[in-house]
Amino acid sequence: MTKLAEALVRSTPFESRHLGPNASEMEQMLKALGYPSLDKLIDTAVPAGIRAKKPLATGAALGEHEALAKLKTVMAKNKLYRSFIGMGYYDCLTPPVIQRNVLENPGWYTQYTPYQAEIAQGRLEALLNYQTMVSDLTGLLVANASLLDEATAAAEAMNLCLGSKGANTTDIFFIADDCHPQTIACVKTRAEPLGIEVVVGKPSKLTFDQQVPFGVLLQYPTSLGSVENYEKLIKDAHAKGSLVCVATDLLALALLKSPGEIGADVALGSAQRFGVPLGFGGPHAAFFATKDDFKRKIPGRIIGLSKDVQGRPALRMALQTREQHIRRDKATSNICTSQVLLAIMSSMYAVFHGPQGIKQIAERTHALTALFAKGVEKLGHKLSSATFFDTVTVEVADAGAVHNTANSLKINLRPVDAKRIGVSFDERSSVQDVEDVLSAFAAGKPRAFKAQDLVAELKDDVGARLGGMQRTAPYLTHPVFNTHRSETQMLRYIRSLEAKDLSLTRTMIPLGSCTMKLNATAELFPVTWPEVNSLHPFVPPEQAQGYAELTTELERLLAACTGFDKISLQPNSGAQGEYAGLLVIRKFFQAKGQHNRNICLIPKSAHGTNPASAVMAGMKVVVVDCDERGNVRLDDLTKKAEEHSADLAALMVTYPSTHGVFEDGIIRICEVIHKHGGQVYMDGANLNAQVGLCKPGEFGPDVCHINLHKTFCIPHGGGGPGMGPIGVKSHLAPYLPGHPVVKTGGDQATGPVSAAPWGSASILPISLMYIWMMGDQGLTKATKTAILNANYIAKKLHPHFPVLYRGNGELVAHECIVDLRHLKAKSGVEVEDVAKRLMDYGFHAPTVSFPVAGTLMIEPTESEDLGELDRFCEAMISIRQEIKALEDGLMPKDDNPLVNAPHTAEVLAAADWKHPYSRETAAFPKPWVKAHKFWPAVSRIDQAFGDRNLVCICAPIEDYV
Repeated sequence: MTKLAEALVRSTPFESRHLGPNASEMEQMLKALGYPSLDKLIDTAVPAGIRAKKPLATGAALGEHEALAKLKTVMAKNKLYRSFIGMGYYDCLTPPVIQRNVLENPGWYTQYTPYQAEIAQGRLEALLNYQTMVSDLTGLLVANASLLDEATAAAEAMNLCLGSKGANTTDIFFIADDCHPQTIACVKTRAEPLGIEVVVGKPSKLTFDQQVPFGVLLQYPTSLGSVENYEKLIKDAHAKGSLVCVATDLLALALLKSPGEIGADVALGSAQRFGVPLGFGGPHAAFFATKDDFKRKIPGRIIGLSKDVQGRPALRMALQTREQHIRRDKATSNICTSQVLLAIMSSMYAVFHGPQGIKQIAERTHALTALFAKGVEKLGHKLSSATFFDTVTVEVADAGAVHNTANSLKINLRPVDAKRIGVSFDERSSVQDVEDVLSAFAAGKPRAFKAQDLVAELKDDVGARLGGMQRTAPYLTHPVFNTHRSETQMLRYIRSLEAKDLSLTRTMIPLGSCTMKLNATAELFPVTWPEVNSLHPFVPPEQAQGYAELTTELERLLAACTGFDKISLQPNSGAQGEYAGLLVIRKFFQAKGQHNRNICLIPKSAHGTNPASAVMAGMKVVVVDCDERGNVRLDDLTKKAEEHSADLAALMVTYPSTHGVFEDGIIRICEVIHKHGGQVYMDGANLNAQVGLCKPGEFGPDVCHINLHKTFCIPHGGGGPGMGPIGVKSHLAPYLPGHPVVKTGGDQATGPVSAAPWGSASILPISLMYIWMMGDQGLTKATKTAILNANYIAKKLHPHFPVLYRGNGELVAHECIVDLRHLKAKSGVEVEDVAKRLMDYGFHAPTVSFPVAGTLMIEPTESEDLGELDRFCEAMISIRQEIKALEDGLMPKDDNPLVNAPHTAEVLAAADWKHPYSRETAAFPKPWVKAHKFWPAVSRIDQAFGDRNLVCICAPIEDYV
């Protein structure tokens, strides 16, 4: 081929953009490890018995612009009608300053969960604002920093009620029949394995005379739009020992009495309409608030105020050690991922608009609804309820005819039944929209009036339309919601918070088990395309053909990568994927009449969410021992499988193991479980060490969840969003999760595990773009490079920090655990000291004390180049030298760079410096730190003080006067 001909076909593959080390750097690393080639390293590290029978076949790689053009063609098949469907999903306007500077900004979307609070103060402040916003609007004192979606938040509320069950109550949970259908279905899914009887009925018929439910769930306003006064019902419930949860709407609460004012114990819902696009169902932040009495039982994460060692206010995750998944089989929830990025967007929406702006949006939305109500009555139709906020249900002679006319006008209405239609208005709605929807209800007949003509007839009888539940209590009174009105002020506020956070834009984040790899810009572009983020999740299927093609293609590619036969994209977090997989196994055994199978074997090394998920799925956890190399002990597994043979349901196993090694015995492990009639669930957290090399569907597991936010490049977003689809073998496919509104799942589907049919659908294009642009060869090379990078770090650090577990050839998989436990005796140094000192070197700490206390789990991923790996190793080795100075008595144990870390600019600038080491040692321990210094916003935080003095909303305005 001539040079010119070569030039015609030559291009820069995306693979070279995604992978950190170039060919020369890989050569250097392989030489340091003593391997002649990358393939030789992989052949040694990965057991031959699990290697894929054929090379990965996902297709050749596409260039970035080629992939974007292809996806644009696919998503153009979606029809962007105006949706007035409601049901918990509403269109809104994302302020451009928030879209560009939060949603589209890698400084916000590549952050990790704020476990290292000293370098996460900006994000923590934004989340504290979110909690304050929720607390103010719901009238309840304690709010968390978001959950996954409204339906699963309702299920969490049921669990809170169960954990606080009154002595005279039954195992019944009552749900109002006018709650959103997806909420009712999700709560039923969660209730069944726990032996909870769900009763769905009319709240007006609930008397508490005989069987007293332990909890009640109400919708306020109802799914069909009416505003009910539940104050008496709540008093009656409390008198009998029942707790009451209210699913509600934040925008409605700008005009309505808060759930706290009417006596509710829990308020929950979706913050989506506060500036987050529809996204075909997600991701959206759910909110959850409760009374102070239940603050120790609230699910998920709470951001709280504490102080640092200098006595200055500092934020951190409060009650951190009681996060549900840390409680393992004692947990009442498996919550691990929240929706941080989306919660931040919603909090910024409230900061940007303030109380006046939020109220104005609410009043305008209500006024448009009132205008439509007046017009539709003038057309001769009847409203199902005289009270409403943004939604009305209209009684008609022929709903089909109205829908047909609406369809011709490119309008979607909510089909309730043959005689009723729901209509919901939102922030994007206009008087012209009212005019067009009235045309649909006129069914093509001429009208004697226009919507605009009725404006003058509207009466200021808001109180009557809100059923006498008009709000008088103030909200969003804190200065943060009353300061940033101009875009200049807002931009500077967002940037000031971003500057306090360490993200992948600054440095490597080497967290084991968390896979903080590149989130390429081209992968993120489609998220904000209207064709992707503007669809309501319940539009008619013919309007979502682009999404149908996208999900079908992604399911095909994920099946090709994993070796499973069928994929469900519904679970919207890894922990949800675990839960969904176990429910599928449960349903499989029930279909066979084997209801007794409820024993779940789980190795000691498993992620904490595993036992929590098993208990939620109605299973009993039996722990299996691990050997000194971190592998599952086959003798103990065999013994326990035989002991529980008749009742064995499943084994949950992480592969490669949580200890960061490829276990040789995985095929034998699966055989033991299958021999006793059980199913093997594989935790897919470490799937990024397998893609292209081996397929779990081929070597034994029956079901596996896939962390798209790890292996397939969806960014962590500071702790969420995530996606945890599951892959299953064909015999489990009939039981994949279904949905009450849109057909999904198998013929004998389990109930839904998420509110939307395809979970957080609008972030699925990220993973599809990644697979397309990498191609099968690129995906395989990414896996090999991740294993190479991890082994290079293990090799360099081992003389200084011993690597705890190794596999074949003394190699690790994609991550390694280094042991610091021996340091404390001679130096007094704890693993936490090393984590904080790394901040002074400009690095985020690796995973601390998981899965083994006193260790660091390090995962470099394939996206970090040799220079960054060497800098990290140099920082760790330098810290080891600092520890040696303590061991040798050259530095006091109570005053040294480690115990005082991290060092802030304020501390360094103080006139008085009495430490036995220099300011330069404190702030610039290596010359290269000076070139790119990241300053921690606060000194080390006093966690215990914050837990003893729990404050989880912004300080009251009086404190600022």
